[in-house]
Amino acid sequence: MIGVLGIRLDHGGLGAKRWRRWRPNLSMLTQQSIEINEFILIYHKDEDELAKLTIKDMAEISPQTKVHTHIVDYDDPWDFEQVYSQLHDFASKQPFDAEKNNYLVHITTGTHVVQICLYLLTEANYIPGQLLQTAPSAKGKGQP
Repeated sequence: MIGVLGIRLDHGGLGAKRWRRWRPNLSMLTQQSIEINEFILIYHKDEDELAKLTIKDMAEISPQTKVHTHIVDYDDPWDFEQVYSQLHDFASKQPFDAEKNNYLVHITTGTHVVQICLYLLTEANYIPGQLLQTAPSAKGKGQP
């Protein structure tokens, strides 16, 4: 799975209350219908603290999932050219093996520009995967 750290949606606070909020990238690791062996978490260099906490929480709820990170450093997450360029660079450097792996591209988090760029890269097969968008359950806790 490939996902972008959501500074609002994935941020549930620093204390225990964060477990009571729906956090899109973490919720994917709780789905019994989908086995996620590897998760590539893309995040901006300024979001390091949230990324570390999210990775720690991912390891707690799904210790068998290997989490890899990719740091982006665009100046403006709403600038299409900057975002597309960095996500394209990310995609071109990944050792994708679509014959052995099924890739899911989680587009629930990130700016609309980030979501559109991931869509375009996936549709053009730079990222050989399927798009996935999630929403909280009616209770808004943990399950998409």
